[in-house]
Amino acid sequence: MENLLSMTDAKEEIFDILNIASRLKSGEIKEKPLVDKYLGMIFEKSSTRTRVSFEVGMNQLGGTPLYLSSNDLQIGRGEPISDTARVLSRFLDCIMIRAKSHETVKELIKYADIPIINGLTDKEHPCQTFADLLTIREYKGDFNRKFVFIGDGNNVCNSLLLGAAYTGMDMTVACPEGYEPDEEIYNLALEEAKQTGAHISIEHDIHKAVENADILYTDVWVSMGDEEEAEERQRVLQEYQINSQLLSEAKPDAIVMHCLPAIRDQEITDEVMTSEQSAIWDQAENRLHAQKAILYNILKD
Repeated sequence: MENLLSMTDAKEEIFDILNIASRLKSGEIKEKPLVDKYLGMIFEKSSTRTRVSFEVGMNQLGGTPLYLSSNDLQIGRGEPISDTARVLSRFLDCIMIRAKSHETVKELIKYADIPIINGLTDKEHPCQTFADLLTIREYKGDFNRKFVFIGDGNNVCNSLLLGAAYTGMDMTVACPEGYEPDEEIYNLALEEAKQTGAHISIEHDIHKAVENADILYTDVWVSMGDEEEAEERQRVLQEYQINSQLLSEAKPDAIVMHCLPAIRDQEITDEVMTSEQSAIWDQAENRLHAQKAILYNILKD
């Protein structure tokens, strides 16, 4: 894998990366292969889990992370991303960028001579998907499951659709009309699912969607950049909350996931978040192990 812009870049290596993540987490892999490697971390958006997981992970693998706020870089004053890419390629071994626009990361890849990792854009969040797949496999043992994403078909949902299709996991997106995932990505997931046997669908009836579900997943209704639509989004999505009643309509051993941060008692109730069926805190921890596996895959000589 040369770059990780989209889950499409990892199509052939998903299971290899997940296996590396499991071995790193268990301590089976103890080596520190990234000594003398430098990771630049560019942030155009605030971050908790992405920043900490990459910074700690790079250190644990023996490398050195550098936090680069866009406000501190010259791109904050108008330097073209192409110039930034060319210069940073002379100093660093890899760049992870959390960007406002997917096009920014595509341009960075075009002009950089080093690997680029998408730490989140408005279109995809592949780093989160690797942590999610790792969590599902830990809890359920395999991907022969029904996964239901509930709420806004956002960037996280887009990457999960591809991850589900590639691993053969059935996935239903339960959302209101007008809040469906990216059409291009959804159609690609449908095509890829034909090869793996996964069943990919969109369902507007949330109660129908969660029948026989093994995993319920949600994200905030108002993502970064959507603040002006907050009131309307909350009104439209209010019926798509994960609460105890909805959870009872899934399988008895269903788990609940959320990529965080969560607005408690909005998209998910506090009761469900802290219940025995919540996998959320293990999911958050797995950002570290998944991100280490991505770095290991891209940078290990």
